[in-house]
Amino acid sequence: MTQFSPEQFAAGQKSHVDTFFNLTNKVFEGVEKLTILNLQAVKSIFAETQETAQKTLSGKDPQDLLKLQSGLTQPAAEKAQAYSRHVYEILTGTQAEFLKAAEAQFAENNHSAQTFIDTLTKNAPAGSETAVALLKSTITAANTTYDTVHKATKQAVEIAESSFDAATTAASKAAKDTATQTSRASKAA
Repeated sequence: MTQFSPEQFAAGQKSHVDTFFNLTNKVFEGVEKLTILNLQAVKSIFAETQETAQKTLSGKDPQDLLKLQSGLTQPAAEKAQAYSRHVYEILTGTQAEFLKAAEAQFAENNHSAQTFIDTLTKNAPAGSETAVALLKSTITAANTTYDTVHKATKQAVEIAESSFDAATTAASKAAKDTATQTSRASKAA
């Protein structure tokens, strides 16, 4: 039987540490993007609230307030949708980085396992063919399972994206309809 050398073990550990820190950096990048987005949103909301308060206080009659209210509904809904879209993009971007790293790690581990099996097969004592065949079969089954799970995950992400897009479109239409109804009601009053 072959044994792993200390150099092989150290290289494997270095690879795992590199992957860990790479993924940790990706998490921090995602958190940083979310923090910047949230700060921008708060800053924008504060400025808009100040502007709305000034317009409200300068209104001369209730009709002005109704017009102001109807003019705020749709933009607020659109901004909320834009914010949600940005959050979604940040999260899916971070997830894509994790998937890419996982795929690279799996490929590296798969290559190492295959190299180990090949070395083991060459150096296996007589009569161990059954054990080697079982080991090869196990690795093939693990690879097949990984491929199946990977494809299912991709499909689930695609379905989630299309559902998010459909929900965003429906919410946008509902906001426009509400704004139109509010506008008509304020004109009629």
